[in-house]
Amino acid sequence: MKNPAPSSRARWIWGIGLLVTVVAGVATRSHWWQPAQEIVRQTISKTKSTSAIDEHDHSGASAAEDSHAGHDHGSDDSNTLELSVQAQGNIGLAAEFLQPLKQQTFRRSITVPGLVVERPGRTRVEISTPMAAVITHVHAVQGEAVKPGTLLFQLRITAEALVSTQTDLLRTVGELDVETREIARLSKATEAGAVSQKTLLERQYAKEKLEVQMNAQKEALRLHGLSERQIEDIAKNKRLLRDLQIIAPGRDGHGDDELHLSSTATRPVSMTRGPAVSADEPQHNSSAVEERSLVANKETDGTPLILQEVLVHKGETVAAGTTLAVLADFSELYIQGSAFEQDLELLSQSGERNWKITALFEGSGETVRNVENLDLVYSASDIDVESRSLSFFVRLPNEIAREMPSPNGQKFLDWKYRPGQRVQVRVPVEEWTDQIVLPVEAIAREGAESFVFQQNGKHFDRVPVHVRYRDSSHAVIASDGSLFPGDIVAQRGAHQMQMALKNKAGGGVDPHAGHNH
Repeated sequence: MKNPAPSSRARWIWGIGLLVTVVAGVATRSHWWQPAQEIVRQTISKTKSTSAIDEHDHSGASAAEDSHAGHDHGSDDSNTLELSVQAQGNIGLAAEFLQPLKQQTFRRSITVPGLVVERPGRTRVEISTPMAAVITHVHAVQGEAVKPGTLLFQLRITAEALVSTQTDLLRTVGELDVETREIARLSKATEAGAVSQKTLLERQYAKEKLEVQMNAQKEALRLHGLSERQIEDIAKNKRLLRDLQIIAPGRDGHGDDELHLSSTATRPVSMTRGPAVSADEPQHNSSAVEERSLVANKETDGTPLILQEVLVHKGETVAAGTTLAVLADFSELYIQGSAFEQDLELLSQSGERNWKITALFEGSGETVRNVENLDLVYSASDIDVESRSLSFFVRLPNEIAREMPSPNGQKFLDWKYRPGQRVQVRVPVEEWTDQIVLPVEAIAREGAESFVFQQNGKHFDRVPVHVRYRDSSHAVIASDGSLFPGDIVAQRGAHQMQMALKNKAGGGVDPHAGHNH
């Protein structure tokens, strides 16, 4: 049998070689595909820019002549603009606004009005007296910032229930001491046979009854707000507590340390210095001294509370439960947004996906401050009947804007956000991937046309684009070949550049420029 012809063998070799090349190319696609794609895009972009310039030149000129007309011969080019360094600075076109385009994920948002509000049950803290008393000292100053543990009020106790319970406890403690001594005496007599065992047992039973009665009275004092140490001091020192000291509570609740009772008056407490004890004040009562030290020198770390209202005055008689003052914790607030009824489904989807919300605060002039990455807390369970709007609440962490200390040691604060401020709430409702997103300042509009200015060496070429979506801050450019990732586009000042281009082409002076005579 004859061997295959040389031409047939060559075709087989070429075929096998081509197949190996294709397989190797597919296997290494991740290494060479992206760089090759970038080269193609840059080539198309340059070709497109040249074509855009040519289309807007004189209709009778050739393409080669038109390219020379705009650059080499100084002719007026209606789509190319050259800006000096000073001009770029005047429109704020810094280097940070001349960055290569990148495809990114864009979230379409709806913007609804909102209002900064207090957190229900958390922002306001009412300070009340647990028992009837007379106000003897008011240390609180309305409007000042106080830390947890700061002394606010001092009262003289007039509550009959507390006084009688303390009196009953002292009486029981005295009777218990008598029974204890009697049992000790009878024990010796019983051992000697002078007293019967029955008499000793009766005394021991009486002592047990007194102990039960004393425990019940101590529990009653605990319900009135006394601490274990204070109750033991009453039993040990045989003295009634008469003064009530009320201090600022902590942010997360009312503990035992927020109610202080002592047997002697205390000195006022400032925020920076502990109270000084006068020379004529008796020092023998260690309980009172320790109580003042506990109030004045206690280390309390935490966010200051604002003393919004002081509702009582010195000498006033107050009943149990009377509100003495109102504190406010502004360290965290809510933004109450009002969405339309038809946006209910979009709002629910945004909450399910845990998308972050942006709040827009208007500043002085036309400035707008964006607060991003805010969390949606919850949405109202009903729709307002009159406005047909749905309320939802966004967590707003707050921060101290300014501190104003006073010479007497008090401190006043200004918070950055305050209840009652109006705000615009931007809620993301839809996500688009691999999009070219530009600030709205990068888009110039003229009639139905929208333009961007692409950097081309020392010049900026005006390029028409299709704006797929636009809101108050961003614009999404359609991927129709007008722009590609890697192109450098002026991301602000597009309107000023458009006016400069029109003036260059003989379109007249901008009537808003302030130069009309």
